[in-house]
Amino acid sequence: MPRILFIRGGAIGDFILTLPAMQLVRDMLPEVELEVLGYDSISHLAVASGIAVETRSIEYAPMANFFAPRSDLDPALQEYFKSFSVVVSYLYDPDGFFRDNLIRAGVKRLIEASHRVDDLSAEAEPAARQLAKPLESLALYLEKPFVDLEFPATTANASRSEKNTAQAQRVAIHPGSGSARKNWSADRWIQVARDLVGQNPGLEIVIVSGEAEATVIESFLSLLLAVGIEPVHAQHLPLSELGELLRSCDLFLGHDSGMSHLAAACGVPCVLLFGPTRPQVWAPQNPGVHVLAAEAGDLHKISVASVLQAAQGALAP
Repeated sequence: MPRILFIRGGAIGDFILTLPAMQLVRDMLPEVELEVLGYDSISHLAVASGIAVETRSIEYAPMANFFAPRSDLDPALQEYFKSFSVVVSYLYDPDGFFRDNLIRAGVKRLIEASHRVDDLSAEAEPAARQLAKPLESLALYLEKPFVDLEFPATTANASRSEKNTAQAQRVAIHPGSGSARKNWSADRWIQVARDLVGQNPGLEIVIVSGEAEATVIESFLSLLLAVGIEPVHAQHLPLSELGELLRSCDLFLGHDSGMSHLAAACGVPCVLLFGPTRPQVWAPQNPGVHVLAAEAGDLHKISVASVLQAAQGALAP
């Protein structure tokens, strides 16, 4: 059976933006076994959602020699790479060392895809479309620049994702991102949460956070408690379990972040605030995503009233 390997590093958002390319291969070449080499905590999304059959960690120690010129290559890894009909690599490889070593290992067809996305030119396409462009060399053309992620139910994620039937609605908020400059102010998110709860009896607030946000999120949770809101805190969950929890939500509020891409891919209606980054390139392309783009890229110019209006519109029956 033919096998194709996708090599993809980067953060959660980068990976999810590459999933449409992988899904394209899965849909158009159903006889192919698709595997992923990446960061385990992120790349398992492709396996959990049924896009890939297997994933392997790029942080495996013998991999290091593949990034050095004319180094001794691990025999098992050489056999691994050689077993694929096509290897698609999104790794940063400015000197071509990784490319040369893959060829030395016996890779017959290597598609080198840029890890960078053009977000400067006026005609720049959505990132998912750009990341799928290299597959055109296989006569594969992306039509759907987003994925719909579903995960098999397990006891663990079912217990976390089940909504309390006594509560009318559930809203997830991710007040952070990978960069402070992409974040709206915490006090405005608190005001949005307080007003939403006041206007929607029984509304449950879910706070989503990443590993690098512990200090900021603890402060944010304290501020919520101070205004009488006791949220559910989704932290340290495998991404597939977090995805199942998000799928139980009626709305997701956030910024330009990997969590926003995960929520959109899981089919959750989203209201996303974009400031310095360009939503036409970086925003999820999934249906149900409503983007509030800040004037002149200044997030402070997005008002609480406009976020509340968009949120209430998304929550309306």
